[in-house]
Amino acid sequence: MPKVVSPKLEKPASNRAEKSAERRAAIVAAAMDEFLTRGFAATRLDDVAKRAGVAKGTLYLHFKDKESMFEELIRTAIVPLIGRMAGPPPIGGSIRDAVERFVETFIHEIVSTRRGDIVRVIVAEGPRFPAIADFYYREVVSKGLAGMRALIELAIARGEIRHEGLARYPQLLIAPAMVAVIWQSLFARHAPLDALAMFKVHLDLIFGERRTT
Repeated sequence: MPKVVSPKLEKPASNRAEKSAERRAAIVAAAMDEFLTRGFAATRLDDVAKRAGVAKGTLYLHFKDKESMFEELIRTAIVPLIGRMAGPPPIGGSIRDAVERFVETFIHEIVSTRRGDIVRVIVAEGPRFPAIADFYYREVVSKGLAGMRALIELAIARGEIRHEGLARYPQLLIAPAMVAVIWQSLFARHAPLDALAMFKVHLDLIFGERRTT
């Protein structure tokens, strides 16, 4: 009698996709550790693969190069947060309250976390690697500025902000956020900074001091 060969059972597509997603997430997590420890320039794909527990060739199944890996780190760690913070202007409530909520989220979710370290890598190495700075501007900075400009214009229309020139320079509104990011890495051990308290003083200068009852 002819020998019956059992058909090879293949893993369901859903299981393969899940495994692939897990492997990709492990690679991104390993890449973050390497980028934040060594910086962008000094990070090697060999080290990322070793930290992720995969073969180097596996990296290329998910990313074409180190730059695309860093972009994925920005895309997954920061872009969703900025998208949430840079939502449409509020229908009710004061614009200052909306800005304060934005700032509180930024400080708690970026300045005080490893996301802030990603920003610091971009600030430090962006001039030598303009592609990653361009990606960060396109996916994060431009969206954040657009959200701030919309809030400023609404505040001007409502009479909450008197200086109309601020709409041309929304960078001024969020400048303390970048000060906090840089200060945290360079000077916090010498002079800890209460970033939220600093920002509220900054908002007093823009909106006027809150009246206490």
